[in-house]
Amino acid sequence: MKQRVEKMKQEMQDVVENNILRFWMDQMMDCEHGGFYGRMAGNGELHPEAEKGAILNARILWSFSAAFRVLKHPEYLEAATRAKDYIIEHFIDQEYGGVYWSVDYEGNPLDTKKQFYAIGFVIYGLTEYARATGDREALDYALELYECIEEHAFDSVHNGYIEACTREWGEIADMRLSELDANYPKSQNTHLHIIEPYTNLLRCLKEMQAQETCDYVPALGAVLPVGVSVPQEVVDRVAGSVRNLIEIFTDKILNAETNHLDLFFEMDWTRGAGHLESYGHDIECSWLMHEAALVLGDAQVLAKVEPIVQAVAKASEKGLNADGSMIHEANLDTGHVDDDLHWWVQAENVVGWYNIWQHFGDEEALNRAEKCWHYIKEQLIDWNHGEWYWSRHANGVLNTVDDKAGFWKCPYHNSRMCLEIIERS
Repeated sequence: MKQRVEKMKQEMQDVVENNILRFWMDQMMDCEHGGFYGRMAGNGELHPEAEKGAILNARILWSFSAAFRVLKHPEYLEAATRAKDYIIEHFIDQEYGGVYWSVDYEGNPLDTKKQFYAIGFVIYGLTEYARATGDREALDYALELYECIEEHAFDSVHNGYIEACTREWGEIADMRLSELDANYPKSQNTHLHIIEPYTNLLRCLKEMQAQETCDYVPALGAVLPVGVSVPQEVVDRVAGSVRNLIEIFTDKILNAETNHLDLFFEMDWTRGAGHLESYGHDIECSWLMHEAALVLGDAQVLAKVEPIVQAVAKASEKGLNADGSMIHEANLDTGHVDDDLHWWVQAENVVGWYNIWQHFGDEEALNRAEKCWHYIKEQLIDWNHGEWYWSRHANGVLNTVDDKAGFWKCPYHNSRMCLEIIERS
């Protein structure tokens, strides 16, 4: 068992360093206009004038920050700082607060709507940078963005968080993350990627509070004054948000009849868009919800969450193939099954089952993680040109139509998988 885990760890360290991060450093840095290019097509063609998305840049920031924290290579810190500086200069809305959805290739605001999913990812990246470096400026910006979400997205009547606003925080008709999503005011996906950064913010605050070390340049009125350790009331406030989000998942988003997570909701939590199952989100949520409870550190919450974590992972088995891969999603009302084998679903599949093995001693879960990792190595990694392909179709044909790098194709799911296994092993 120990040898199997060590082998997987060594292989993943090689992939994250030489396949994923090297690709983004060597092929995606925009040395003319700053930051990183917005798109490389699936055939390897670079599009230097493509728009630059907040999600892409925030995920780049997270990936290189986490890589530096875990692996300590200075070049990862340089790339992380490049991403952090670009986000602060070009994506933060200095007039109204929050984060632009996208900027053009020169860094000018393009789509100025406020999508809370994207704001959450910027928090995720900034807090990981702060964890890796002790940089109080990054934490300061993260706290400002946390307050933006709490002020403008939180539904004080029905609980939970809405999807989007206009630049000025007004109502917006089209709240969808993408054209593939249903237009509902609340979604599982956005809540998943709010609990994820909130958990990292809480972890960062606790770590900084314990260490009482920081290098801080005042910004935005200095939320955390120079020379003052993290106030307990700030930690408690964020902890309250994490606690509430865990309850939202267990009591609102989880379908108690199936143990799958429902995807779209009206304001009052009535399920919308039909009976959908997203197996990648199920297995991803299983370990992120567990992580949130572990970081919160409340024994009662953990006791409630851990059986649900195992049940949600169990439900995701419905998406597993014999070769260890996992399909995307299914619409039970229409019978349509999206059986594409997406890169991000495979990455989360590995982490989710590894988490089940690590915490609950399920050896079959480790087998599943290993089997999916084998599928990734054989079918999704571009060993010649770097990074991973978007997907393979169910018939085995490689998908080179969708991006190699782009608005949604980022180094976060796959680098996080590698770094999670490295840290957990």
